Amino acid sequence: MLMAETAAMTVREVATYLNVNEKTVYRLAQKRDLPGFKVAGAWRFRREDIDRWIEKQTADSLGQGDEAAPQGDAVPTGSSGGAKR
Repeated sequence: MLMAETAAMTVREVATYLNVNEKTVYRLAQKRDLPGFKVAGAWRFRREDIDRWIEKQTADSLGQGDEAAPQGDAVPTGSSGGAKR
């Protein structure tokens, strides 16, 4: 793996990579929604972590996340489980 591939990305680089505003990156990082760490008070991000985060966001938005699909018989069928009138 090349050094450039493993180097930490800055907030600006992540914002460009994700095509979002830098404030969005700060907000997501502060909420710990975006994987990152601080070095001397400045946020840094590993590209591999950001790529995994993107994959998870994509899977979650498509209903393929760990919590998205009900397990077993939890899916209501027919008229049972619906709202009563």
